[in-house]
Amino acid sequence: MTAPLWQLRLTHPQITQVWADSAYSRDLLPNWTQVHLWLTLRPVLRPKGSKGFVVLPRRWKVERSIGWIMNARRNCRD
Repeated sequence: MTAPLWQLRLTHPQITQVWADSAYSRDLLPNWTQVHLWLTLRPVLRPKGSKGFVVLPRRWKVERSIGWIMNARRNCRD
């Protein structure tokens, strides 16, 4: 996970906040990104008390964009 963050920081220094899956909020990764890359790693968490499938606030934008890209025949693998 740290290699893509290094590349992100080098190619786009204006980005200061990264939204990530809740699995990346564990361990020392949020602190490491803050200290070494000057990035704020914000996990997208499920709402408290939710069960089953839930549309998460930030992830639906990514899923929607990927769906749009995959609708283009050139990018679609059959």
